[in-house]
Amino acid sequence: MATWLYRLGLGAYRRRRLVLAAWLAVLAGAVCALVVVGGKLDNEFTIPGSESQQAQDTMAEDFPAAAGTSAQIVFTAPDGAKVTDPQAAQGIQRTLTAAQDAPQVAAVIPPDKAGTVTPDGRTALAQVNYDVSRSDLDDGALDSLEETTKAAEEAGLEVSVGGQAYGNGVLTPSVLELLGVVVALAVLAITFGSLLAAGMPLLTAFVGVGTGLAGLLAVSSGVTVSSTALSLALMLGLAVGIDYALFVLSRHRTQLAQGMEPRESAGRAVGTAGSAVVFAGTTVVIALVGLLVVRIPFLTVMGLSAAATVLIAVLVAVTLLPALFGLAGARLAPRPGSRAARRAAVAAGEVPAGSTEKATEKATEEVAEEATEKAAAKASVMGQRWARLVSRRPLLVVVGTVAALVTLALPAADLRLALPDNGTAAHGTSQRETYDTVDEAFGPGFNGPLLVLAEADAQGQAGQQQAAAVAGRLQELPGVVKVGQPQYAPESGRAVIQVVPEGGPQDESTQDLVDAIRGDAAVIERETGAAVSVTGTTAIGIDVSDRLTASLLPFAAVVVGLCLILLLLVFRSLVVPVKATVGFLLSVAASFGAVVAVFQWGWLADALGVARTGPVVSFLPIVLMAVLFGLAMDYEVFLVSSMREEWVRTGRARDAVIDGAGHASRVVTAAALIMFFVFASFVTTEDAIVKPIAFSLAFGVLVDAFVVRMTLVPAVLAMVGRGAWWLPRGLDRLLPDLDIEGARLHEPPRAEPARPLTEINASSG
Repeated sequence: MATWLYRLGLGAYRRRRLVLAAWLAVLAGAVCALVVVGGKLDNEFTIPGSESQQAQDTMAEDFPAAAGTSAQIVFTAPDGAKVTDPQAAQGIQRTLTAAQDAPQVAAVIPPDKAGTVTPDGRTALAQVNYDVSRSDLDDGALDSLEETTKAAEEAGLEVSVGGQAYGNGVLTPSVLELLGVVVALAVLAITFGSLLAAGMPLLTAFVGVGTGLAGLLAVSSGVTVSSTALSLALMLGLAVGIDYALFVLSRHRTQLAQGMEPRESAGRAVGTAGSAVVFAGTTVVIALVGLLVVRIPFLTVMGLSAAATVLIAVLVAVTLLPALFGLAGARLAPRPGSRAARRAAVAAGEVPAGSTEKATEKATEEVAEEATEKAAAKASVMGQRWARLVSRRPLLVVVGTVAALVTLALPAADLRLALPDNGTAAHGTSQRETYDTVDEAFGPGFNGPLLVLAEADAQGQAGQQQAAAVAGRLQELPGVVKVGQPQYAPESGRAVIQVVPEGGPQDESTQDLVDAIRGDAAVIERETGAAVSVTGTTAIGIDVSDRLTASLLPFAAVVVGLCLILLLLVFRSLVVPVKATVGFLLSVAASFGAVVAVFQWGWLADALGVARTGPVVSFLPIVLMAVLFGLAMDYEVFLVSSMREEWVRTGRARDAVIDGAGHASRVVTAAALIMFFVFASFVTTEDAIVKPIAFSLAFGVLVDAFVVRMTLVPAVLAMVGRGAWWLPRGLDRLLPDLDIEGARLHEPPRAEPARPLTEINASSG
């Protein structure tokens, strides 16, 4: 692979203008496609094959208004007044009449018919049903509904509009979220000591992200794409786009500082660092594509969208970046005498001038070696000092690090999963105000009622009696606050019954009620003659969470197995894959613990702007494992491959760990900081889905890079010694050699065998 990428880098360097024009054409094509076909994001959660989704689809045949999305209008009278007062009642009536004429409204259920007026008469709740799903609502449909409330407001009532029709909006990057890019530029400038070099990873990342997002939005006109998928693609595209370019550019500048010709350096940088980029990017893509096994459409699209963005970032790093190297030429080389040049000298194994001469003046060769080692130690970078520190007492470091990570992971035992509702919306929004008012005035269950589809075995009046019997049976179940009047379709014998639970949409008691209805379905059918199934937004959300929870362990097993196999192929070692896999699991567990502490227990919730504590968004664990797996492999490959290079070159196990860490630590540190700040900048968003995902990724990257890779890895390898690089001979012969480190690039070309003199004479004749 390294040889092929080496040739690709040379080709991109040589045909730099053609490569640059091709990428600009791809970007322009994606933007033009978006302009022509447009795009629409869909935040609807569906789960084909589940009981709730099947019932929802069946219900849509007879009750389109009940199967579609719905909104709520809450009327609150001032202190001392009631919504039943003549003036207030007239204002409510005018509002509901106007709401019936609002775009796409199928039915309006007034408070007196629904029985949703509080005992004190101060608050009333009306329901507005649409015959389309939330994603099919026209732009401005909810705005038109909100305008109908003016009549009630003029009557002195306080009015708010919310409900299931209001979902998470599209994430629009703000100044705070773009701050991560600014910090990334600062980190790059400090790392390279050059604005030209610092700007190059940002430029390539913007090209990759622009192409990916424009293409994704264009595809959304025909495929269901959620705003969360767009946000995840943006986060990942920026983070890996900058990091992958950083790895290749860092190797290129080091080689230039060592005197390598720019064209050759570009090829070798793509062949070595580019090989690691391709491997790391492939692991991310495979893990994200693995979300297909969960069989939930919105999660599948999310994984494929993010995987496409990562794939584009890899292609940019191995094609567009070497083309830019060709345009920059030797200007990317560090200035002689600069810190970057001195680091390159240390990486090349050179000792500062004067040190060797002093050493050779000593009487013995042993003293000369000691003086040389001391001089090299003085020239070592911070990464070497840190690796030397942790490898001095490796067992103590391993035990302490594992204990700290396990402690961080302890809250994960309390992890609860659910889909977000309007209770997690930002404070001050209309849907949040409506949610809170309904919760306080009527109870949490009115924010997430269940719909029960009853299918009678008879039609007409007999079927209606069976539906009424089902409603009566449901009222007897524990945890039920209210059962609505059945809506009956005499032609089909089907009925829809609204059941209001005691708990809110995310409460465990609501899930228990859903399980209880499904568990009693056979008994209810025997008693009433009607088959029942539970559906509605709340039930669909519960089914989504259940399927994701059930998929978590199998998906984790696939990721862990993939980790072991890939690292076994790359490093040809038994210890390295096992150590890397255990480290990855510790990072994931610690991230889960931090998420539970913040988003469930409320630690630092106010500081991070968490709107409401409660269950974690149900697909966060799988997304975190998929993304963090690839990012962890990034750091593992760049750090351990550098150590392996030193081991192959010197055969000294402990020195290989220390020197390899010194060569790679600065780049890994810069890459991790960039990742952290890009993800952390998205924690400032008010989106209830994006915020915990961004937090978990930022925390996970920080822990994995600095605690696991930079601390635990060198300690374990130093403790194991030469055994870290052992592989049984039989297995060694079976495994293909991927040559991630680019060892073949350093081999001298094979000389052609000499031709016999007779052949030469014959050919010349």
